[in-house]
Amino acid sequence: MTEKIAKFHNIGFLGLGLIGGSVAMAVRRAFPDLPITAWNRNREVLDEAVADGTVTIADDGSLASFAACDLIFLCVPVITAIDLMQKLAPRLAPDAILTDVGSVKGDIHRAVEGTPLDAHFIGGHPMAGSEKTGYANASAQLLENAWYFLTPSGNVNIQKISDLSELITAIGALPLVMEADKHDLVTAAISHFPHVLSAALVNLVHNIDLPGQPMKTVAAGGFRDITRISSSSPQMWQEICLANPDNICRVLDAYMNLLIDYRLAIRNEDADKLYEIFRSCKEYRDSFDVQPHVPLFQEYRLYVDIPDETGSLAKVAVLLANASLSLKNLVIVNNREFEQGVLRIAFGNETDRECGREVLANAGYTVHVVKH
Repeated sequence: MTEKIAKFHNIGFLGLGLIGGSVAMAVRRAFPDLPITAWNRNREVLDEAVADGTVTIADDGSLASFAACDLIFLCVPVITAIDLMQKLAPRLAPDAILTDVGSVKGDIHRAVEGTPLDAHFIGGHPMAGSEKTGYANASAQLLENAWYFLTPSGNVNIQKISDLSELITAIGALPLVMEADKHDLVTAAISHFPHVLSAALVNLVHNIDLPGQPMKTVAAGGFRDITRISSSSPQMWQEICLANPDNICRVLDAYMNLLIDYRLAIRNEDADKLYEIFRSCKEYRDSFDVQPHVPLFQEYRLYVDIPDETGSLAKVAVLLANASLSLKNLVIVNNREFEQGVLRIAFGNETDRECGREVLANAGYTVHVVKH
């Protein structure tokens, strides 16, 4: 493996929660000897990060230690990040890069626009997360193969953008440079709005469920998958909606217009219109997994019938492990309405899937190959 060469000499982190901690751990994994300076509001977390080797220098809260950093990550809420940026401004090294990890970029970019920070700031947003929070749940693996948006300010030179992009690549993520306003519309559509929709779906079922809650009882499979994100932090999503209301409402309006159109098609029993709705949807959705420029996101699945008895799952896992096959995911399918097989297995490539199919078929399992 080619050794990674660090473009930076000291990287700073303000905030060591799930995302800040994960980025710091990924940097430490990629560059074992690189000094990392950090501050965290909870001193116990900072001490833990020093003890486990992630952090080299623990700042005392004065922020003086960050004067030696040539790259600083702000991993705190936007309001706190804007306040910290002003405190960091007189301490920043002349060529230092300042970045954040927030999922909405408008407010923080407006805060640096027209100030000296405009030449230092490159907004950042790793498209990764978890229902769990805090440094205790941080992991260097959280960022692997995740899109990582970079939104440079107007006066940042191209070399800074290139250097930060190289670091993001080195820690296993996929940098994607975009203007801040476009980023906020993109994330409103593919991240923020789905959380609003998920909340609406869960509350809808809660409100219209029958006595005995049969809807809740069978809410598995597809419904459970598309509403999983409703288990994440209510406070965080409240803050995101308040920070990006125009774009989220723009997407909501477009969605409500579609719902009205779809309702009319169903009410009027317009067979041609209904077919076209689901045909175009399937065609576009199927294209997600076959984009040639994002092979890391492809998933190759098998569905396997296994008996409902102790050890069945372990037997399948051992067979595949003995064949040296690496699995991306392995899930018991509770709702069989749309999928064949009680066990869904995802591989990273088609070769591994075919090998897995042969291994399991030779062992007597019924295997279904479904392309998504």
